[in-house]
Amino acid sequence: MVHAGADAAPLTRELCDFLASHGFAPGVIDGRNADGVTPLMVAARLAPPALVAELLAAGADLHATNADGNEALWLACVGESAETIRLLLAAGSDPQHVNLTGATPTMFAASSGRATALAQLLAAGADPAFETDLGMSALDMAATAECLGLMRAAARRKT
Repeated sequence: MVHAGADAAPLTRELCDFLASHGFAPGVIDGRNADGVTPLMVAARLAPPALVAELLAAGADLHATNADGNEALWLACVGESAETIRLLLAAGSDPQHVNLTGATPTMFAASSGRATALAQLLAAGADPAFETDLGMSALDMAATAECLGLMRAAARRKT
């Protein structure tokens, strides 16, 4: 077993193996791999929710960003694991976090047709009317009829 830090519980073998397979130094919870991302970011997109929960319990930085300014929540929306998204939101991820291009996870979810993720972000308080500096909202970006319906319903609830 590997320790994340002096006060952290030992990491499970499964998590250690996952971290090693993605180029992370053993036991370094907030380190960066060659792609410049943290273990939590990779786990949020690819790992089972139990590994995400273990990283959160070990103190992984929820608000670390990648080169695009995206936090783990954005990457969880890419993977669209409802349980992982729930874990990150419960831990304090901001569904309204704005990345370097002025986009939010809500905009990504709507524009990529990830209705499950979109519904969770809206339920967690994401602003359906928030616009980029170009005046585009997630409603404008909705890629599917399901996402468009979710955005329209959220916008009606806000008015």
